[in-house]
Amino acid sequence: MDEHRIAPRRRLLKAGKISFGGGAVIDCTIRNLSETGAALEVISPVGIPERFTLVIEADHSHFSCRVVWRKEKRIGVHFET
Repeated sequence: MDEHRIAPRRRLLKAGKISFGGGAVIDCTIRNLSETGAALEVISPVGIPERFTLVIEADHSHFSCRVVWRKEKRIGVHFET
């Protein structure tokens, strides 16, 4: 299978939080990560907006994200600069 991503992603299993709308937070699991984006596993993608902040507390990291795809329990995001 050919890789079409701009940056290669590394597999990961790390807790994260999707933060949006003045304090709303949804827990997620980061399944893979690259310099340009990530795949996030969620209980349900319903209610997750097109743009949000991904918080990785273990790394003290915050990423502004835009959703680029949605599946049953996963969403793909692109990091915005």
